[in-house]
Amino acid sequence: MKQARPLLNILLITTCLGLAACERDTYTTWSCKNFEGEKLTMVLQKAQMQFQGSQFNYCGSLGTSSYFDLHCPAQIQDSSNIFIPSSGTLFYKSKQYQCDAL
Repeated sequence: MKQARPLLNILLITTCLGLAACERDTYTTWSCKNFEGEKLTMVLQKAQMQFQGSQFNYCGSLGTSSYFDLHCPAQIQDSSNIFIPSSGTLFYKSKQYQCDAL
């Protein structure tokens, strides 16, 4: 019985650490710039895209493109914002931006 107790303690600690990791708030900050030189900072946090004061919901993905909008349309490709994480390309307010993760 005494040998099982240290194993039980290790199992309990590992489980608690694993559950704590699930609660971490993961996000990525991106620095974006369009061809006219306009800059903006975008944050992808959980299932939301955030700009200066605006917050958009994740509507889904098709291929490499992720779609975000205030209220997701029936056809996600009609969303107001499109982001391609692999290339850092963002389409926002009918403009194309090139984004780099910070």
